[in-house]
This record gives sequence, C-alpha cells and structure tokens, in this order.
Amino acid sequence: MELSRMTWSEAREAFSKAQVALLPVGSTEQHGPHLPLGTDWLTAEEIARRASRVGGWLLLPTVPVGVSEHHRQFWGTLWVPPGVLRDYVVGIARALASHGLNRIVFVNGHGGNTPALDEASRTLRREGIYAYVYVWWRAIPDVIAEIIESGGSHAGEMETSVMLAIARELVRPEHYSEAVRGGSSEWGKTIHGVNVGFDTLDFSHSGATGDPGRATPEKGARLLQAAAARLNEFCKWLSAQPDEALAPKPHLD
Repeated sequence: MELSRMTWSEAREAFSKAQVALLPVGSTEQHGPHLPLGTDWLTAEEIARRASRVGGWLLLPTVPVGVSEHHRQFWGTLWVPPGVLRDYVVGIARALASHGLNRIVFVNGHGGNTPALDEASRTLRREGIYAYVYVWWRAIPDVIAEIIESGGSHAGEMETSVMLAIARELVRPEHYSEAVRGGSSEWGKTIHGVNVGFDTLDFSHSGATGDPGRATPEKGARLLQAAAARLNEFCKWLSAQPDEALAPKPHLD
C-alpha cells in the first residue's frame, strides 16, 4: 500500500485497515566514484516496499536527504542538521496519528540519521505515538557475516551488492579500482582509541571503504530479501502489541 499513489478517498480506506506505517529515510550523499548519491534512500525504499507488499503495511513517501554533513567536501552531497531531520519525521508521525495511525517504523538507510531518529522516537512515545528505528544492516548481522567477504561499511562490497540488485545501471564497475586506491579498509580513523575522523575525507579520498570488486547482484538480492523479511517480522510483532505494552512505564511506587 503506497500512500503517494492513492487518492484521498483511497487513503481513507487504507487508514481504516493499516496497522503500521513504514517511512523510508535515507540520504543524498557521495558513495565513492562507483555508486549513486541516492544509494541510501534507494536501499531504504526498496526494503520498505518489499516488506509492505508482503505484510500490507502502509508505505509512506521516502525522505531522501539526511544527516550527511561529514560528506560535504564531495560534490553533490546534501544534508540537514540532526534537529531538522528529527523534527521533520516527528511532524510526519503526528500527521499520521491525526488519521488514527499511531505506529510507524523509520526504515533507515543511513547511519548518520540514527541518533536523530532515535530521539524522534523517544519524543513521540511520550505522546502515545509509537515509532521505532529499523537500521537494516544492524537487523541482519548473521546474513551479512555469512555472505559478505570483506569489510567496508560505506560503498564497499555490501552496499555495492545491494545497488547491483536494485539498479545495476547506476553502478560504475570501471571505477572500482579508483574506489579502493583512494579509500580505506573500514569506516573512520582513531588515534589511541579517540575518533579523529570527523569527515569522510579525513580517512578516505575516494569516499569509499572496503573492496566493491567483490560485490555481486546475487549477494545484494539475498541482503534485500533478508532485510525485508526481518522488517516484516518486526511489523507483525508491533501490530500485535496493545498500546499499554508500548507506552512508557509509570513512576515506581
């Protein structure tokens, strides 16, 4: 059920049946010389769409720009401050609640969004709106460990595999070697246990981490299938919970 494709009268019917809404949230940011700027939102949207089709959950329009200022030196990257993203998704959730739907899952495709989405979820819970953050790669660590051969959480084997499965025509394999040559093995940079890599450019001149050359569309298809299936299972759990089980606990006696 895709809200953006409905008329208002069709939406009225959908809201009478919907139990959980899915809000894909991503980013428009550099993903090395070989992946599109929309990698994160395209991935979040695809996972949410697949789960929606299986479970009948209400799919909301995607939020395509997130907290990505750390990529700002790379051309094309867009970003908003964390507070703006937090307030924006809070507003969307409140609008949903006005139509009688008080359960929403933020299907997150970008790690930089997570603190803002977590804060939004806590704020909404105090209002009787139950929002949860689904970070797809955190939800399927077992599957990732089984099929991904190399590290690199940003524009590496994992994300490249996913994009090969979603939109192969947007991937530039001829730039894989450039990504590795100017990249880093993993995300970030630490000195004596202290993070000193505030910007991506502090540790990766290509913007990438890991080795995208090991990516395949088959690996990506398995990741997407697993992520959508686990999201669907969470939504089934959420839809079965009474409000009192989700609400904040009262003061201790």
